[in-house]
Amino acid sequence: MNIDIKVKNLKKIYSGKVPTYALRGISFEIKEGEFVAIMGKSGSGKSTILHQLGLLDAPTEGEIIIDNVDISKLSDQEKTLFRLQRLGYVFQEYALIFELTALENVLLPAFALNGSHRSYKDRAIEMLDKVGLKERADHRPNELSGGEQQRVAIARALINNPKILFADEPTANLDSNSSKEILELFKKLNKELGQTIVLVTHEPDDRKYVDRIIWIKDGLLEKVEKVSL
Repeated sequence: MNIDIKVKNLKKIYSGKVPTYALRGISFEIKEGEFVAIMGKSGSGKSTILHQLGLLDAPTEGEIIIDNVDISKLSDQEKTLFRLQRLGYVFQEYALIFELTALENVLLPAFALNGSHRSYKDRAIEMLDKVGLKERADHRPNELSGGEQQRVAIARALINNPKILFADEPTANLDSNSSKEILELFKKLNKELGQTIVLVTHEPDDRKYVDRIIWIKDGLLEKVEKVSL
């Protein structure tokens, strides 16, 4: 099985009067098609790791190889293109534009790649269908529930057929039923599409959906746990 992500001796230090060591030298690998959770207590460094992997921040030290590309060697422009072409993001707060319909929100990353409007519209409708919202394509976010808004965000993350999907506490603002629906949707996408998914979560119940858990404690790798399904 191919390796989608390889991390070696990753460190992140935030400078100040007293430097903050968010990551202290972490190494791990994530294989193609895996559904992996990064877990740990608040302040452990799990979201910091996701920001490094998603090219949303730059590490102080260490190596990150994604889809056989050393991302440290990319220019800012190349990183932007890499994010658009190979990575998808789902955030805690949905990050939808309320003036746009669900379909228009899903189309945004595709337009950033200057894709054909017609072909990408077909793809966007297909992705909304994947997340069970095809019939609500013309609805704006304020006409959707929190769980539905997050499903729109997932469809948006998939529009450019990303190699890896990153999800940062995607159920934190949802009730228990909506949270279960979102995690079951991730599992379905992982199994049906072979989608590599990296999930940051602090919810113990989320472990039953993933293949492996990377446990982080005080900026260090505590352990890697394979989940028995």
